[in-house]
Parts: sequence; C-alpha cells; structure tokens
Amino acid sequence: MLDKEIISCDKCPRLREYSENIAKIKTKKFKDWSYWGKPLPGYGDENAKILIVGLAAAAHGGNRTGRVFTGDESGKWVIKALYEFGLSNLEYSTNRDENLVLRDVYLTNAVKCAPPKNKPTKEEILNCNLFLRKEINYLKNLKVIIALGKIAFDSICLAYNVKLKFAHGQIYDINGVKLIASYHPSAQNTKTKRLTWDSWIDIFRKAITMLNMED
Repeated sequence: MLDKEIISCDKCPRLREYSENIAKIKTKKFKDWSYWGKPLPGYGDENAKILIVGLAAAAHGGNRTGRVFTGDESGKWVIKALYEFGLSNLEYSTNRDENLVLRDVYLTNAVKCAPPKNKPTKEEILNCNLFLRKEINYLKNLKVIIALGKIAFDSICLAYNVKLKFAHGQIYDINGVKLIASYHPSAQNTKTKRLTWDSWIDIFRKAITMLNMED
C-alpha cells in the first residue's frame, strides 16, 4: 500500500515535471531504455534491522531503472558494500528485473523523485518526509539507520523531531535506534576521495557491530 501511495504522489509539481521530462529526453547512453519516470518507493527486507537513506532518486539511476540505488555510481557503492557483508545476494545491480535480495536491509531516499541538480527545496523535502516517517514506522525491527549525506541526515532528524549535527562517522541514539551519518557515495565525493572505499566500508562495519551488540 505504501509503495502505491508513493508512486501516485503528485505533491511536488516541479519534481514530477523534471522526472517525467528526463524520462522522455533520456540520455544517449540509455536511449533504448523505458524510463521509470515516477516517484520511487523504497526496496528491501520488510524485516530489516538496517535502513539506508539516500538523498533522492538519481535522474538516470532510480528514475530510469525504477529501483533505488540501481543503475548509477552511488548504487554501485551501496550494493557492493552490502554484498561484502553478506547483506545482498548480488555484488552489483543494474536493473529492477534482476533478482536482488537484501537481507536485514531496506533502502530508500529522503526525496522520492529526481530533483534538478540534486537540489530539492525545503518544501519538497518536507512533503516527502511523511513517506520517510511511514517507512521508519513500517520497519518494526529497525535498529540502525545510515544517513547518506546531510539532506538524508536532516530528513531523519525531521522524522524523529530531533536536532543533531551532521558529521561523517558520527553515531547518535534516537529512541533506541542508532543513527550513523555518512558522506553520500556520489561521484562528487568518491572521485575527490572525500569518501574513500575504506571509510565507506567502515560505516557498514559500525552498523554490523551495533547489530551484533544488540543480539
């Protein structure tokens, strides 16, 4: 039901127009693709203990493939890290027809549509926060949230009605749920080495360690 509610959302005309236009114009590399071009729901294990929250649907990633963190550079980093810890059956994911199975993990974005220049407005973030709160409530076994970037981090804080400071690697406790802040694995961060593979994997190692402590 939540997936259908997200997909049918039309609260943000600017985002809907942009996502649909991208789906029509496409890019030369993906000219033969039938783009998703709609709001993008989360994906993963309904019994997940870990929730990973990104910024928004990537214009030629999730907005194209119809699945979060699928078909773009950020998705490569996310899925490969999950694979290394045995939380994904695939090392890479390029389309939603692949049988990607996630264990103990749910993936979503703070903003469900692709925003121009990856910059959603405050109103758009607020509109989507309702869905993020519903996703958090849906995950009854949730123990750890990994926030990818400041927008995702602030959106989680908004969902929980708390004020916290973003810093890569920082861990907070919110009502018994651990919140881990991480730089987003965007090309802007990974190619400049602001986020290295080792520091990225360390984020997931912290999450797994906290789950083991819970058990």
